[in-house]
Amino acid sequence: MTATTGATQAHPERPGRSDGVCNEFTVFTKIKPGHADALREDLAAMADAAADESVHAALRQIGTLHDARHVIFDNDTRFMFASVFDGSWDTYIDDFAQTVVGARFDKVFSHSEGFPGVTDPGVKDWFVAHQEPAGVFVSAYPDLTVQQIYKDHRVEEAFEAVLDTAEFRAALDNPANAELLATPAFQKLLEEAAA
Repeated sequence: MTATTGATQAHPERPGRSDGVCNEFTVFTKIKPGHADALREDLAAMADAAADESVHAALRQIGTLHDARHVIFDNDTRFMFASVFDGSWDTYIDDFAQTVVGARFDKVFSHSEGFPGVTDPGVKDWFVAHQEPAGVFVSAYPDLTVQQIYKDHRVEEAFEAVLDTAEFRAALDNPANAELLATPAFQKLLEEAAA
């Protein structure tokens, strides 16, 4: 489930390339003079995100973000944020503003010249003005949304849990199930589980 729900709204065409259900988003900004060290400190504080349950909970709530990265470059004068997401550009920006991730966005982008704030009505125009579409964008899994990946992981975990039960092993050994076990679909399932 994504953070934004409700009726689909018509949005203007936005920059960025797509591969299947995956879209890329890359923004380049100018760092305010004298702010590079503060930006670096804020990014370092965000680096503990792996241990920050609230951020991971927010990312699960957003449910469309595949990955994201922040880079300071050009001798501490420029900043890049790049990510891959599912769905519409506008929904992606709206979803960030509704979670704890939005506060982190505000803190990091506050070091960029002209950033109006993630909840400001002009933020989308600001992102469009600073976004540069990729020359080439490819996804290793263009047909899988973040939600489908989450589901696939849950199904895999549930199936692995079943495989570890004595009841399942007994069912495999029961001659009454031989016909089902011999079907190509079941054999493929067992092969995938063993891979």
